[in-house]
Amino acid sequence: MTDNGWYAKGDLVAVLTTQPLDRCLDYAAPEGGCPEGAFVEVPLGPRKVLGVVWGPGAGDFDRARVRSIDRVLDVPPMQAELREFLGRCADYTLTPMASMLRMATRAPGLTDAPSMRWVYRRGEGKPERMTDARRRVLATLEEYGGLAFTMSELSATAGVTNSVIKGLVKQGVVVEEATPRDLPYPRLDHERAGLPLSEAQAAAAAALRAAGKRGAYGTTLLKGVTGSGKTEVYLEAVAECLAAGRQALVLLPEIALTGEFLSRVERRFGARPAEWHSGVTMTERRRCWKMIAEGGAELVVGARSALFLPFRDLGLIVVDEEHDSSYKQEDIVFYNARDMAVLRASLCDAQVVLASATPSLESWANAEAGKYTRLELGARFGAAEMPDMRAIDLRGEKIPSGRWISGELQRAVEARIAQGEQSLLFLNRRGYAPVTVCRACGHQIGCDHCDARMVEHRFQKRLVCHQCGETKPMPEVCPKCEVEGRLAPVGPGVERLAEEVVSLFPEARVAVLSSDLFGSARALKEKIAEIAGGGADIVIGTQLVAKGHNFPLLTLVGVIDADLGLQGTDLRAAERTFQLVRQVAGRAGRTADRQGVALLQSHQPDHPVIRAILSGDEEGFWRAEAEQRRVVGMPPYGRLAGIILSSPEIAEVFDFGTELARRDGPLREVGAQVFGPAPAPIARVRGRHRLRLLVKAAKGVALQGALTRWIAQLRVPNNLRLSVDIDPQSFW
Repeated sequence: MTDNGWYAKGDLVAVLTTQPLDRCLDYAAPEGGCPEGAFVEVPLGPRKVLGVVWGPGAGDFDRARVRSIDRVLDVPPMQAELREFLGRCADYTLTPMASMLRMATRAPGLTDAPSMRWVYRRGEGKPERMTDARRRVLATLEEYGGLAFTMSELSATAGVTNSVIKGLVKQGVVVEEATPRDLPYPRLDHERAGLPLSEAQAAAAAALRAAGKRGAYGTTLLKGVTGSGKTEVYLEAVAECLAAGRQALVLLPEIALTGEFLSRVERRFGARPAEWHSGVTMTERRRCWKMIAEGGAELVVGARSALFLPFRDLGLIVVDEEHDSSYKQEDIVFYNARDMAVLRASLCDAQVVLASATPSLESWANAEAGKYTRLELGARFGAAEMPDMRAIDLRGEKIPSGRWISGELQRAVEARIAQGEQSLLFLNRRGYAPVTVCRACGHQIGCDHCDARMVEHRFQKRLVCHQCGETKPMPEVCPKCEVEGRLAPVGPGVERLAEEVVSLFPEARVAVLSSDLFGSARALKEKIAEIAGGGADIVIGTQLVAKGHNFPLLTLVGVIDADLGLQGTDLRAAERTFQLVRQVAGRAGRTADRQGVALLQSHQPDHPVIRAILSGDEEGFWRAEAEQRRVVGMPPYGRLAGIILSSPEIAEVFDFGTELARRDGPLREVGAQVFGPAPAPIARVRGRHRLRLLVKAAKGVALQGALTRWIAQLRVPNNLRLSVDIDPQSFW
């Protein structure tokens, strides 16, 4: 290898592949050589697999058996910064490197050679004769907002044959274009003037710009009440980053937020940025990945996985709604995108902006300790005021059986309808009812594969398991006692609440916002835009509506069950309830001419969390919550790791968990404790029995090494799966 990281033909190189192996494999550099970090295609057995040149080969076996790299892909090499980031993530989360590499190569067609391609977009007019197949093609093109499709993508998404699309092309209803496979995104005008800023906004924006000019790592907690204009402030940080010729990334917690946000970016910079999330086409994802690596994308707006994209020169990461639990991935690779954003920025001298009206306790504590800079926007933009928040004491309300809207809340909604304003009724439960019970024998209908009750979804006329996704038609007879007509819903979901709303307000236009009810992210975004334009009088929603949406006509928020999140023993129950209710209440009265009101229905109006929500004493709440965690050594003042075991055989998982707990010597050496094993709260999912252990340690303990030594004492049986969750956010 030369000093500049180049390997000549025949040099031994170590290639990390995306296959589930526990090490790099040695290969010989191909004709013409290859650089360190090159994306390559290599033979592995009879297959050809994707890999990255990770460094010099180990040379610890017969050189004559070394096979050569088949080809070097025509994409820029992976930067040393990204390779180090993947390694540090793997070490922190105890994830195999192959899994980390798969996270960084989630782009279709990376191994395809550069070429021209035919793509299809919506044309003009309507077909001479409309059929169901043609209608599906046009609906698909319109749903994705003008994005390009290949023929195979469009036919598969719309569920039609190629001939249907070709027929629409002949009529000009669909346009066929020859285009290079991957084109750069339009340049963003960082000198374009933004919206006028208030004095507080301007001061915060100046601080972020100054931090960006230093060209060094730093993290800022941008805390601002709902409606204070945090977005416009951090877009100034984006402008500074672009002016310096570096790339920026904005992470959003919910795909449904991207439509409105992209429009704001376009107004600010004159062009739309790159998008990265599951709602864009595979063709666009491939283009996005390549353009980021080549520098053809200045700003990326995406979901948590965008953090693993191959940025050429990343200068800014914004984590919007940084407190949101959706930033934690709890499948295959267990990581928190908020924390990993800080790690990646530290490796590439980038700035991080963590924006939220209700920060996570971890970020609040880091700001208190001086690790993060803190900027605060304490008032809404312009003349808009924070909503008036009041509790409705359900202990004194006489609500009829099977009803959940109190008289006071009903009258408040009626007043808004009369004034031409919108109301939001919030209930964090999807479906129609969380439990279906037989009134003859008491049987509760559960999932066949999980220890979970099936949720009735009356709009779909089906029962759904929210753990494994299993569905079945709503039965007419009890599956246990076979008595007909005695099955009854217990408890409310948003669909059942909608039924009550229709009966109470028959003339009102009602919209239900729940992730179950929309077939695609685009359809959900369109519905949100329709509501924002005044297309509903009453909105009923789950936590989906609490995430940054702006409904100008919305002046009333009614929280149906403010106590719901306080039940159980979750470590973060108080924090999450405080964040969620404050966030959803903040949807009300976001314009200067409309005063907002938030009414919280509660059976515990004197509960400390409810009192803190109503009083608005956020700092008091955080200090009290922090002190409780500090006393018991819980995060962020201590460390936790969750061990999740699962197996089809209940005896196997209990035997392994018990033996693992018994051999806790490596943990005791660092002062850590192990609790369990105990059945998970949902003890069976998809036919697998689940067991959990919890490891607790002091804040400064090097926990990962101790965990590795502890688990390595036992051989994991073939049927048993073991996952490690560092810094767990939930314990299901």
